[in-house]
Amino acid sequence: MTITTIGFAGLGLIGGSIAKALRRVRSDLNIIAFDPDRDSLTAALADGTLNQAHDTLSQGFSQCDIIFLCAPVKINIQNLQLLAQVASPRCIFTDVGSVKSPIDQAVHTMGLSSRFIGGHPMAGSEKSGYASANDRLLENAYYILTPTPDVPRNAVEAMTELAAAISAIPVLLDANRHDFISAAISHLPHMIAYALVNLVRDQDDHQQHMRMLAAGGFKDITRIASSSPVMWQQICGENKENLLKIMDTYIQSLQELSLDIKNGADDQLLDFFSQAKDYRDAIPKTNAKGSLAPLYEIYVDIIDESGAIATIATILATNGISIKNIGIIHNREFQEGALRIEFYENDAAQKAIDHLRKFHYTVYERN
Repeated sequence: MTITTIGFAGLGLIGGSIAKALRRVRSDLNIIAFDPDRDSLTAALADGTLNQAHDTLSQGFSQCDIIFLCAPVKINIQNLQLLAQVASPRCIFTDVGSVKSPIDQAVHTMGLSSRFIGGHPMAGSEKSGYASANDRLLENAYYILTPTPDVPRNAVEAMTELAAAISAIPVLLDANRHDFISAAISHLPHMIAYALVNLVRDQDDHQQHMRMLAAGGFKDITRIASSSPVMWQQICGENKENLLKIMDTYIQSLQELSLDIKNGADDQLLDFFSQAKDYRDAIPKTNAKGSLAPLYEIYVDIIDESGAIATIATILATNGISIKNIGIIHNREFQEGALRIEFYENDAAQKAIDHLRKFHYTVYERN
């Protein structure tokens, strides 16, 4: 399948990042886009990402070989209905949503099964919009592709090559399997994080001692509860069946754990914790990005004296290393290092480790 023209219905963070990455690796591509935000289109034309910008999903998309649907699921389905009327019969549609079943069902209903390859680039940012798009956002990120059984093999190969060309890691999965995996490794952890934060909030006292002491481990395992509430409200509906199934299994696991604790079943408890530790330790430590937003942080032992933090910040700044967050950890029951430093990228964290160790600081990496 020859690809010369690619369209984008939506040019926010993900759509914009894919478009920018494609422009970087394929300067010959004709890239066109629609977005309700005209400022995004203007910026994308100005920086050379787009060849054409459109304020409607019209005939301008008729020559596309591939069209990326980069809006929320419901809007993607609406846009697909419009684009199917103007796009060439040879055009392949793909999306970037984190849940595949709803649009997969819509594609089947519309009779577009032979022209659709679901997509889920596992990358993101705390920021949004085209202004935050980055041509390197998807580097080393898993890019899940969920082609329908009716899609031609050459189209799947073309999408796989595109994902690899922008340095993502393409993985082929069945759409239903993808949604169940996402429910287990992404959606359920978010539910747990939100529930745990609300549990602690509800159990806190008037002096808010729990909030004060909720540093270290608690803050780490609940950091994803800072994600968009609106987005997670939508995901609960989009992946409802899989989420409920895995939640029921998790609740049963907690009930069994509660019973073992109640009965003082030491052998069962040790086995439970050991199995979890072994499986967690066996997860490959790579630079690949997964379903949860990565956290790039290090911990540093420092002496409690005036200027200690400023000295470290100066060392990093003079070596061109940007810091996302920095602060003293007062509750270090489960962590080493008194100072926590968070970075925007893994490369920055690794450079910080190298430079700080040159100055004989004791630095701990996040496992």
